[in-house]
Amino acid sequence: MRTLKGCLFVLLVISGFPAKAQNGYWQQRVKYVMNIDMDVQTNRFTGKQRLEYWNHSPDTLHRVYYHLFWNAFQPGSMMDERSRRQGTILMGDKPDWDKRVKDRISNLKPEEIGYQKVSALTMNGTPQPYETRGTILVVTLTRPILPGQKVIFDMSFEAQVPLQIRRSGRDNPDTKVRYSMSQWYPKISVYDKEGWHPDPYVGREFFGNFGDFEVNITIDKKYILGGTGYLTNANQIGYGYEAEGATVVRPAGDRLTWKFVAPEVHDFMWAADPEFIHQSKKVRNDLTLHLLYKVAKSKPEKWEKVLADAERALPYIERTFGPYPYKQYSFITGGDGGMEYPMATLLASPGAWLHEWMHEWFYGRLATNETRYPWMDEGGADYADTRVSAWLNQQGVPGYSQPDSTYFSYLDLVKSGKEEALSTPGDHFNTNFAYSKGSYIKGALFLVQLGYILGDAVRDQVLLNYYQQWKFKHPGPEDLIRTAEKTSGTVLDWYRDYWIYTTRTIDYAIDSLWEAGGKTRIRLRNDGLMPMPVDFLITLRDSSREMHNVPLDLMYNAKPPEDTAVKWQVDQPWPWTNKYYIVETNHRLTDIIAAEIDPSQRMADVKRSNNRILLKY
Repeated sequence: MRTLKGCLFVLLVISGFPAKAQNGYWQQRVKYVMNIDMDVQTNRFTGKQRLEYWNHSPDTLHRVYYHLFWNAFQPGSMMDERSRRQGTILMGDKPDWDKRVKDRISNLKPEEIGYQKVSALTMNGTPQPYETRGTILVVTLTRPILPGQKVIFDMSFEAQVPLQIRRSGRDNPDTKVRYSMSQWYPKISVYDKEGWHPDPYVGREFFGNFGDFEVNITIDKKYILGGTGYLTNANQIGYGYEAEGATVVRPAGDRLTWKFVAPEVHDFMWAADPEFIHQSKKVRNDLTLHLLYKVAKSKPEKWEKVLADAERALPYIERTFGPYPYKQYSFITGGDGGMEYPMATLLASPGAWLHEWMHEWFYGRLATNETRYPWMDEGGADYADTRVSAWLNQQGVPGYSQPDSTYFSYLDLVKSGKEEALSTPGDHFNTNFAYSKGSYIKGALFLVQLGYILGDAVRDQVLLNYYQQWKFKHPGPEDLIRTAEKTSGTVLDWYRDYWIYTTRTIDYAIDSLWEAGGKTRIRLRNDGLMPMPVDFLITLRDSSREMHNVPLDLMYNAKPPEDTAVKWQVDQPWPWTNKYYIVETNHRLTDIIAAEIDPSQRMADVKRSNNRILLKY
């Protein structure tokens, strides 16, 4: 997320965020205007919402759907039932449930539950019939929305802020934050080329339409707010938001109305507390970083270090993953761990700041359907977090070599017998264990191995091309793969099919070696069910090294040399059906002191013990 000033907003609408683009691409567009009246005594608020909805699809819409996320925080909800069911599944001797949720929803009292109740809904001034089904509002339209048509929905609703259970809520006992306001308003579901996505809120991630938000929040004057968007009446609000040198002139009374605008985002989050400490740091002319924190468990200096580290990391992040397109970003104490939102994140502690910030590039700008493809968001953010952390700590190289912790975490998943394919929708994983290890760890390894297959430099160009082409467009796995293929000239459908749609594993081994005619032959063996290209390094007595790159036949290409200090040789492709492959070198056997499959350890080989041999004479 980066800069939006003046005419750049118009440019994003025209070019960066097309409603209709080349090759038949389209996406729906929304504009929300909401006026919210918050009562901090009852923890309830009323809202008026006007939603402008553009149907850019080629389809006639007879229904629309809204998400009413907070209805999940009621005894007997789908989230409650699912969480208690997970408690009956043991991972070792521990229940599989999310420890933040457990059976807490079933014990909520009436004044502690969450709800969102729609009291009136019109389309173009005509009342519409609707039905609440748990966390989904089903609206059967009195007149269909035609292709190319814009309609206006006006809604009145009320809500009660739930006790903090998952992500959003009030009075978190750990962070001591009064209000973490995420998933807090009726939000229209996404309609795309795959149809409607009215996924009930069971526990996982989210999917939203890109558009513009105008949100006016009236609340007790003592409360300090932060979140998505730009505060347009900062000089009436103060609390550190006012322009430099400005005199804050607040209106009379004990309440303030905070006025926010947020262009080109797919959600809006805010948090509020009367004891927030607000600091800001202008890191360049068009970008200010905000920090709103409370001193609960973490010391002030740990929170304040977040701003300094973010400023230091930003140039590297933008070089590697693409430019940030907004004028602000806010790190805010709240939530129940760490959770990303456009232009802001909720953090229970400062340690998760980087992972959540990196979501801005995957969740925020690319905005893949997380409910269906959680690995694309969580895996991307996990990969980026590790890579940027290595850069910040000067422990890594620009290409990023996977740390042992990621690899061993993946091995834990494989050995558990609980692994499920990454193509499994987030809410439908049988265990939380499989979801987290798969979406985060195996998802991150997808990008690590893409660097192994294509070369790190090519993979990095893939990521930049992917971001530039697909920001603001909700790409899916096919879009990422096609970008990688076009950038590299390599066929990659086999990689997608094996790594994403199966749980097959990689296991290459050195089988045997011998000398014949003054040359050494080394036979490699594939013991796994997932084929891969093979980097095979031979080290000689004179300390010189010879890298044999063995492409997989399905690639129809080979990666370029990655290390100029090593003799690089591309051998004949290894047919995926063949169990054995022979590498030949012109050196005698006694000249060789070591040989190793995948010396960079970027391939997630489940048995590395048979990847290397040392020859002692």
